[in-house]
Amino acid sequence: MTEQTHTPDWVKNAIFYQIFPDRFAKSDYLEKPTYIEPWDAPLTRAGFKGGDLLGVYEKLDYLQDLGVNALYFNPIFMSTANHRYHTYDYWHVDPILGENPVFFKLLNEAHRRGMHVILDGVFNHASRGFFQFNHILENGEKSPYLDWFHVYGFPMNAYQGKPNYSCWWNLPALPQFNTDNPQVRKFLFEVAKHWIEQGADGWRLDVPFEIKDESFWRQFRAATKLANPDAYLVGEIPSEAQEWLQGDMFDGVMNYQFSAALVGFFGTGFRDEAMISGMMSLPEVPILEAGEFLQRAKVLLEIYPRQNALAQLNLLDSHDMPRFLSMVSENKDIFRLATLFQMTYPGAPCIYYGNEIGMTGGRDPENRKPFPWDESRWDHELRTAVKTYAHLRLDHSVLRTGEFVPVYGEGRTIAYLRHLGRERLLVAINAGGTPWEVNIPVTPHLAEGMVVEDLLGGGGAVVEEGNLRKVTIPPWQGAVFSPTV
Repeated sequence: MTEQTHTPDWVKNAIFYQIFPDRFAKSDYLEKPTYIEPWDAPLTRAGFKGGDLLGVYEKLDYLQDLGVNALYFNPIFMSTANHRYHTYDYWHVDPILGENPVFFKLLNEAHRRGMHVILDGVFNHASRGFFQFNHILENGEKSPYLDWFHVYGFPMNAYQGKPNYSCWWNLPALPQFNTDNPQVRKFLFEVAKHWIEQGADGWRLDVPFEIKDESFWRQFRAATKLANPDAYLVGEIPSEAQEWLQGDMFDGVMNYQFSAALVGFFGTGFRDEAMISGMMSLPEVPILEAGEFLQRAKVLLEIYPRQNALAQLNLLDSHDMPRFLSMVSENKDIFRLATLFQMTYPGAPCIYYGNEIGMTGGRDPENRKPFPWDESRWDHELRTAVKTYAHLRLDHSVLRTGEFVPVYGEGRTIAYLRHLGRERLLVAINAGGTPWEVNIPVTPHLAEGMVVEDLLGGGGAVVEEGNLRKVTIPPWQGAVFSPTV
């Protein structure tokens, strides 16, 4: 790969919203099976709340108002699990979600609004109901599809006893594909290509590290990019991901290393260690001082080619871990400032549904609660802050594709510059409980005598003797300084 390997430009300008389809929104116009749990009834691990894609279609105004211009859906294909990672049929959207016609109605309307849509691709494992696996269950060693999976004995222990076939995390409901079989590869690549050809804008790829064959993902990339060179391929890789981001596999990864750094710095003093231990397969999340945090943020950009760094999916949390608010003891100031950093840092920010109104939750299923559409239950001040930061990013290309330069980090205060061409913005964040009398060196970034104004409404400052001065940032506040014309 060379530094010139290109990633989709739309991703660099995207603000994603992650939707867990069963829990985001439910339309009154889509008939459901009888035994759907009431939306506000206590959660159960296996129960269905009946969220659907028509419900998402009806909430597009809400999402656009927030500043969202890209949607990432957890799996939408036919499945017998509410999370739909037990794929039964890769060609059809689940009936409870509205089937294929409703998906295309949503997709077309999203595209009309200039929004992009990526789907969750579960290609490591299927389900017991998947046709070829079910064929083996019915016919045993006589099944022509025996080599689609790794079966070690008969009869198959698909429901009782230790599974005698390869399955993800030894869960019998998730038989793993034999991706060494050319017919399996062809099938999966055809699925991937088909949905891109149908208009989906990319794939988030579930546990790709479980398929221990780099040629699989190179061929997968070739198939999807053939259908659309601007399709976004983002892998679920919790570790640093240099080997995955060399131009021949993924455009970006789910940036859990970024999530850990945010908890490590902003969460200091408010960390809920029991919650943090539930972070997506990460080792212990370190406590980071201001300077260490800025250095880590810089490193996470430098270890990847620039095109890939700009295409990272930067998340605070996801469906696979406790919500950020719960990891920081429900301190909304911390969440708000972490979001400000997320929206002013290179890479595509991703909002997990409901975070913007103050949703909390520990591990599954608590992190997958239904979205409360009763607005009296929202934290409107928090939502306004998220909306403000998101629109600030949309309004300033420097926040999307500009360079990131750490300027100052001491105690609970940080400052960093974003610059692109002649445009410069200086972000300053006070993540502590005392006022910050700003006096930080900004040479050579800002000229002597320059006056700057806070785009968040906090007032102005001036450069004197090479330092930015004459401004106080209150506790738990941030500023985005722009030179005045």
